[in-house]
Amino acid sequence: MGDYQPETIASPTPAATGNQLKDISTNDSGVLYHQLRQKPLNIVGGRGSYLITDDGLEILRRHLRDKRVHDAIMEQLQKIPYAYSLYFTNNAAENLSRILVDSTGGKMSRAFIVSSGTEAVEASVKMAMQYFRELPTPQPQRVKFISRTQSYHGNTLGSLAVGHHIARRAIYESILTKNVHHVSQCYPYRGMKDGESTESYVARLAQELEDKFQSLGPDTVCAFVAETMSGATLGCVPALPGYLKAMKEVCERHGALLILDEVMSGMGRTGTLHAWEQEGVVPDLQTIAKGLGAGYAPIAGLLVNKHVVDTLTRGTGAFAHSQTYQGHPVSCAAAYRVQQIIQEDNLLPNVREMGEYLGCLLHEKLGDNPHVGDIRGRGLFWALEFVQNKSTKESYPPSKKIAWTLHATGLKPEYAISLMPGNGGADGVNGDHICLAPPYNTTKAEIELIVDRASKVIQEVLG
Repeated sequence: MGDYQPETIASPTPAATGNQLKDISTNDSGVLYHQLRQKPLNIVGGRGSYLITDDGLEILRRHLRDKRVHDAIMEQLQKIPYAYSLYFTNNAAENLSRILVDSTGGKMSRAFIVSSGTEAVEASVKMAMQYFRELPTPQPQRVKFISRTQSYHGNTLGSLAVGHHIARRAIYESILTKNVHHVSQCYPYRGMKDGESTESYVARLAQELEDKFQSLGPDTVCAFVAETMSGATLGCVPALPGYLKAMKEVCERHGALLILDEVMSGMGRTGTLHAWEQEGVVPDLQTIAKGLGAGYAPIAGLLVNKHVVDTLTRGTGAFAHSQTYQGHPVSCAAAYRVQQIIQEDNLLPNVREMGEYLGCLLHEKLGDNPHVGDIRGRGLFWALEFVQNKSTKESYPPSKKIAWTLHATGLKPEYAISLMPGNGGADGVNGDHICLAPPYNTTKAEIELIVDRASKVIQEVLG
């Protein structure tokens, strides 16, 4: 998307009487920060591919501002900012849903628009449960879900249970549902045995899923949930050829649904609008989020396969779930304009071209680094996994906080780059990686700058 220069941001003027506004740069902030003992950098503006802090530091990041989206938001605000979707629809939600459904060739026939990826996953789980209760011959015994280790699907209790982010689950384990079971990730760097072929590894993972179905009772499994391409928790691991197709075959054999989580990998990030387009599969339910609205407004969605919609239509005729801000007109208007721009500016070919260049440059600059164990990705979504020993793949101890140190170092003025950190990928506790996700209209010059700055950060931290 094109550059957009925001208006000058003026400091608020305290009122003459009453409670005066306090400078948020002080320690008197009312914000509950993620790290309570540390105030994050304060972002006051943006320029092109950069975030601008209140002290003038420009940080290379992955989101671009575009005046066309700003105008669409303002236009919608002037029309109608909100209408409760339980009683009303609105043109913005209708337009966005139509463009999404059409983008799948009608394979997914309805869109349920919410505000976050977590909410989309929560809705997908409920939709799957309801589907089996509304079949002509109901199957209410299907209440179990199978997901994968080192996966992440959200932070509400339902989505947290479906995922396997050990650190985020830890203190809530006692109240998480016990009907979710996990199988291994498709993680060739650590999962493939020496000498094992791709075909044999995929067959082994499919057999593991089959065995899990059998141990649980095949007719009790509601759905298998997986990220089409793993996100920040495992670190940008693409599915091996034939993997998702093999997993779907297991689901179909036993009548279970396939839910694909594309909150991070979808809406163009991996080179096609839907990541499943590259895998030879069509999900029964699909979640989307981050690339949908490009960060302009809180928005996500659940795309529903036609056969699921048809089942509910013939059954109760309603989805037994709703949220106050689903289908929010302003968010939908922003996302609709973002999706139009992706088409108008022909951005997906650039994602593929620049993604290939990013991968090649990462291998060229960092492939021989003794502490870079694996370089992986697809499209404009790449990760570097770090190890103490390249031969043994030994991870750094969690106490070293390698990923977070890389992130913090990247924010120093001499580097000024935002590197997304992740840890626990190796086994849920050990393992460090960083993710790189440039904007869809990135250039070769920006890719070179990203790799150069990331390489210098890695050199400072790991030597």
